[in-house]
Parts: sequence; structure tokens; C-alpha cells
Amino acid sequence: MFMKAFSAKNGAPAIGPYSPGVKLGDFVYLSGQLPTDSEGNMPETIEEQTHRVCQNMIDLLASMNLELRHVVKTTCFLANMDDFAAFNEVYASYFQEPYPARSCVEVSRLPKGAKVEIEALVIDTLVYEQQMQNHSCGGNCSHNCENCG
Repeated sequence: MFMKAFSAKNGAPAIGPYSPGVKLGDFVYLSGQLPTDSEGNMPETIEEQTHRVCQNMIDLLASMNLELRHVVKTTCFLANMDDFAAFNEVYASYFQEPYPARSCVEVSRLPKGAKVEIEALVIDTLVYEQQMQNHSCGGNCSHNCENCG
């Protein structure tokens, strides 16, 4: 099969029959990340939970040599939309422009009583980044050559 499963070295274990992340070609799909640590502990507040979820995403991406900058789309699930502003403030501290596309919805319930869960679509661009660095202008040329666009 062409699909490869990934998990973070010290990440929270899956709580069902799924892979924390799978890669198919350049596409990477992160399953919904809950705010639990490797021991299954979960912080209390929406801010702490959002930090934990983002750190779980960072750890899972690192297992594939990727970073948050490779995330192109997230779907965010909140147990209470009243937490949106606090969630958004923490979320914004992890991503830089251009921000990933995003959907954020309120759901009636999340596993383990979590307040937040985030899933993501990621594109592995590392091979293309390496090609650009090896290009004579490093991908920063002033003309629109074929390799730099």
C-alpha cells in the first residue's frame, strides 16, 4: 500500500482504530488531535487545551520532519463556541501568514470531555523546497524563470 501511518514518539495513544497521521504521496492527513499528553492527562482551560492540541500537532508533524508551516487546512471542533475568542488567540500564536484555511464548528461533545480538537491537511513540500535551494538562484531570482515561477 502507498499509505504510511505516523505517530509521535511520545504522543498520546490513539483511542480507537485509527492512525494519528497518514501520508499518501505529498499529502498528509492528521487525525483530530485531542488535548491529552502521553499519559492521557488533559488540562482544564480552553487556552491550556488549545496549547496542548497545537503541541501534539507539532510533535506529530516532527515525526515526519514537517512543521506547522506545512499545514494548509485545519478543521477545529469546539465543545462551546463561547470559547472561540480564547481558542482563537492561542491558535493564532502557532500559525503565521499565510494562515492555513480553516473551519471552526461547535459540536455537542468531544472524546474524553475535551473542549477542543483539531484535524489538519498537510502538504509535504520538503522535496520541492530542496529543489528550490539547489536552483542556481536559490528560488529568489528577480526574473520569472521556469523553476521559480
